[in-house]
Amino acid sequence: MREKFLDKAYSLETPEATLDHYNQWAASYDAEISENGYATPGRIAAALAEFHPNKSEPVLDFGCGTGLSGLALRRQGFEVVDGMEPSAEMLSQAREKTAYRKLVNIRLSNRKPVPRGAYRLIIGCGVLGTGAAPPPVFDMIMNALPRGGKFCFSYNDHALADPTFTIKITEWVDCGAARLLFQEHGEHLPGLNLKSTVYVIEKA
Repeated sequence: MREKFLDKAYSLETPEATLDHYNQWAASYDAEISENGYATPGRIAAALAEFHPNKSEPVLDFGCGTGLSGLALRRQGFEVVDGMEPSAEMLSQAREKTAYRKLVNIRLSNRKPVPRGAYRLIIGCGVLGTGAAPPPVFDMIMNALPRGGKFCFSYNDHALADPTFTIKITEWVDCGAARLLFQEHGEHLPGLNLKSTVYVIEKA
């Protein structure tokens, strides 16, 4: 019987534990996640396409994992997709999908892996949340965007229940540093009865 990893993913407490977990999970990730009806990559790609119809502009898939979100972007017609991911094993799976122009392995010690102004479009599919990237990563991504750049991302129900994640949107929007263009709660992993909210936020 194949080892299951999904139920452990939301209780990881350190970046090192998270990295080790995803390295071990990489080979079976797509199969296990698909069994549970993973819907968020398609929802994020559709939302970005709605608010940014220029499909020739490069998109950074931050925390791209095995590349399912990159495939979803390509299905929406985005022509150039780059990926960043700390797990070398997940990147190996993403490389096989040939959805990306380039893939970068992020070091955990690198606090600013996204060069400022390098991308006007960044997505984060299931990246920010409990057992994954911590709230300060939201600020890092927003600071890397140029004015008018868009961040399309998801918070699953676990992240939505933690105000340290949701307050990040409020902090940027309430002071006028960003505009919330889109927010929709919907399917994430139906097999686990877990939903997510997809957002599109534009830097002012």
